Amino acid sequence: MSILGKFVSAVSVIAPLVGLSINTLAVEPPNVSSPLELKVKDIEGKEVDLAAYKGKVVMIVNVASKCGLTPQYTALESVYEKYKDRGFVILGFPANNFMGQEPGTDAEVKMFCTTKYNVTFPMFSKISVKGEDIAPLYAWLTSKKTDPGFDGDIEWNFGKFLLNHEGKVISRFSPKVRPDAEDIVKAVEKALEAREKAAKP
Repeated sequence: MSILGKFVSAVSVIAPLVGLSINTLAVEPPNVSSPLELKVKDIEGKEVDLAAYKGKVVMIVNVASKCGLTPQYTALESVYEKYKDRGFVILGFPANNFMGQEPGTDAEVKMFCTTKYNVTFPMFSKISVKGEDIAPLYAWLTSKKTDPGFDGDIEWNFGKFLLNHEGKVISRFSPKVRPDAEDIVKAVEKALEAREKAAKP
């Protein structure tokens, strides 16, 4: 094994023991100023340029169908319905990183979300939100280099990032904080007010 190979191997063993994120050591985040400069695939497999959401207040959430927090879909849809006409959108990214709680195909995830929770906000193709196969979007969101102040590994399903109308991350909420919790609602309303103020001549 090469010296570099030995180093990488040693890091993979030592990092978890000292509380370091292997993601930040091994995965370089995309060199863009906002996650809305990236392209992803929607739940039907079509490429989507996230720049289409610039100008809106955006919540990015990693979701799962077989998690104790899955009922948060109801609150997510409720908050989306309440504020979508003011320029708010939720982007759902299914991920199977935590105890295999999102095992289905994109088609199965779509069916589950629409039939059980009547989800109408945009859903995207299943991705990885941590680890060696982390998607570029989440490499950006969790890296201290690109997202200082809101960086760090995704803890569980239903972690939430809030972006303002300029495409900047302004808040991060832990998975256990419900989408309709007071702190989140206040942050969304404040961001929408700033968006509306910026739109005035």
